[in-house]
Amino acid sequence: MESCTPKTTPTPTLQNIVSTVNVGCKLDLKRIALSARNSEYNPRRFSAVIMRIKEPKTTALIFASGKLVCTGAKSEALSKVAARKYVRIVQKIGHPDVKFINFKVQNIVASCDVQFPIRLERLATMHYKFCTYEPELFPGLVYRMTNPKVSLLIFVSGKVVITGAKKREETMAAFDNIYPVLKGCKKTSILQEEAH
Repeated sequence: MESCTPKTTPTPTLQNIVSTVNVGCKLDLKRIALSARNSEYNPRRFSAVIMRIKEPKTTALIFASGKLVCTGAKSEALSKVAARKYVRIVQKIGHPDVKFINFKVQNIVASCDVQFPIRLERLATMHYKFCTYEPELFPGLVYRMTNPKVSLLIFVSGKVVITGAKKREETMAAFDNIYPVLKGCKKTSILQEEAH
């Protein structure tokens, strides 16, 4: 008896959101590092305070200019929640004038498994204008899509990483564009491979 469930196309899962916000004033990084828990500051190595919170599990880079970069959230909403928490921490430890200005998602990283192996050489040949594939340097193929403007790392295993989108819709559109192409480069059994 055959299954009645239709084959569904895999959907990318968001893995990391990188966002920025400005607090609208200069910050005393030494004071922040000495007063805040879960923070580190080594100006000889990096010009920002690195601060972490557990909920949502994220990391922030806090610069003296007042710029804050938040990484690690799994959605745009959680990235905004985390950025607000970092700004509130900075406010409580001696910067009462901070604001929450120009919150912006800068990069979305998503991943997906298409559940079949991919012939990367064929993909690189068919779409040479968009692809970089140098297996001796890196095992994945880099596919630079122009619309939407994102990069995809495609591996022979069928794993795909999509990066560079600023909106979730761009991530999904990129995957919708590449999926039929990947199906056309699906690796089949060894016997079928040798026949080509």
